[in-house]
Amino acid sequence: MSKAIITAAITGAIHTPTMSPYFPITSDQIIDNTLRAYEAGASVAHIHVRNPKTGQPSSDLELFKEVLSKVKSKCDIIICTTTGGGAGMTPEERVAVVSALKPELASFNMGSINFALFPLLEKMKEFKFSWEKQYLEGTESFIFANTFKSMRVFCNIFNGTETKPELEVYDRSQADSWVEGIGKS
Repeated sequence: MSKAIITAAITGAIHTPTMSPYFPITSDQIIDNTLRAYEAGASVAHIHVRNPKTGQPSSDLELFKEVLSKVKSKCDIIICTTTGGGAGMTPEERVAVVSALKPELASFNMGSINFALFPLLEKMKEFKFSWEKQYLEGTESFIFANTFKSMRVFCNIFNGTETKPELEVYDRSQADSWVEGIGKS
């Protein structure tokens, strides 16, 4: 029988709490979901954290420390932290979690992409949090930027912390760009 590696993405950054009644927001909810995924057979947990009061994606290192330390104290799942950050953050800010916590894995986005969630507004009329509607509307013109320069910054920090990249390829052109661009440097 061949082996498989199962990665559980516990809570993402592009999703909003209104999208699911099961959406983990607090550190305790994220920890509980991670432990349940491990018990169900996941060997990797892709971790984002959120502001526990507003449900918004966060890059708060204290929240990451809390989640990672509590998870690691209870199981040996491999942790893959996000480097997605937030709109307007520098590459160094986005990868600060790697510099500070040196996880086994961290996300390495292979190129820029449009996360166009604005069509969901036709289906959603009420929101759990006031920021969600504006956030979804903003995805019509938002580009999640991952430039060759930012990828080089990530590579340098990953190498310095011995963190392995979890390559996130959203389309074929990103794989081709890697081979032609940063992969040769």
